[in-house]
Amino acid sequence: MSNEQKYQEILVNDAKKVEAYLQEHVDRMYKSAPRQIVEAMEYSLMAGGKRIRPVMMLEAAKACGLDDESKISTFACALEMIHSSSLIHDDLPAMDNDDLRRGKPTNHKVFGEAMAILAGDALLNHASQITMEYVCEHCEEGFAKAAREIAFQTGIDGMIGGQTIDVLAEKTGLDIATVEMLTKIHSMKTCALLMAAVACGAYVAGKDEATVEKWRKYGLYLGLAFQIIDDILDVVGDEAVLGKPVGSDSDNQKATFITVLGLEGATAEARRYTEMAKNAAKELENADFFVWLAEYLCERSM
Repeated sequence: MSNEQKYQEILVNDAKKVEAYLQEHVDRMYKSAPRQIVEAMEYSLMAGGKRIRPVMMLEAAKACGLDDESKISTFACALEMIHSSSLIHDDLPAMDNDDLRRGKPTNHKVFGEAMAILAGDALLNHASQITMEYVCEHCEEGFAKAAREIAFQTGIDGMIGGQTIDVLAEKTGLDIATVEMLTKIHSMKTCALLMAAVACGAYVAGKDEATVEKWRKYGLYLGLAFQIIDDILDVVGDEAVLGKPVGSDSDNQKATFITVLGLEGATAEARRYTEMAKNAAKELENADFFVWLAEYLCERSM
C-alpha cells in the first residue's frame, strides 16, 4: 500500500469512527431533550463531510503517543459540535444568507430561523457540557487543558472573535481590505478550531506546552492555507462537488484573499502557507500524516 492510500484510508476510517461517536451522543440527547431541537441539531451535525477537525485531533493524539482513543473521543465530538454550530449560524440570513450546505438545504431553510439559532446554541452548549462532564469524571491535567483549549479557541479570542471582526469589516467596504486584515480575521475565525484540534490531541497525550505550541503553529498555517483555498473555490469551484453555493462571497461583497490578491496571488499565498504547514509538521514526531494532509487539502483547488 502506498503512503497516499494509507493516509486516505486513515482519513476515511477516522471519519467513520467520528460518525459513530457523534451518533452515540445524539442518541443520548433524544432520551431527555425536546424532539424538535434534537432533530435540528442532528440534521446539521450528522450531515456528513470529511470530519477534518476531529480526525486531526485523533491523529495528533496518536502521533503524541496516546494509545487509548476513548480518552480523546469526547473532545473530538465536542469540537465537531462547535464546528457544526458555527456553520448553522454562518448560513443564517443575518450572516452569509446561504441556502445550501453539504449538498442539503441549510438548517434555517428546513427548521426556520428561530430553531436554527437554538440548534446552533444547543450544539455549542452541549459541546461544553460533554467536555466538562468528562473532565469531572477523569480528573487529569491533560483533559482540563484540552477543555480550556476548546473554550479559548472557540470564544471571543478565537472563532467568535474572528467572526466578529469579519462582520465589522463588511461594513467598512472592500476597498480598504488588506492581506494583514484578512490574515488577522482568519487566524481567529478559521484557524482556531484547527489549532484546537491538534493542541487537544497533544494535551490529552500528556505533552508539554512547548510541544503543544508547535502543534498550534501547524494548525495556524494549515488553517490559513485552507481559508485561501476556500476563497479560491468560491470563485472557481464546482457547486455539485462542494455541496454549497459558489460566488456567495462576491454576492455578499465580502473581502477575500481573491479580492485583495487576485486569483494568481491567492494561489501563490495558499501554496506558501501549505509549505509552511508541511515544514511545521516535519518538526514534530510521527507527523507524516499531517505533512500529507496539508498537501491533500491544498490539492482541493490546485
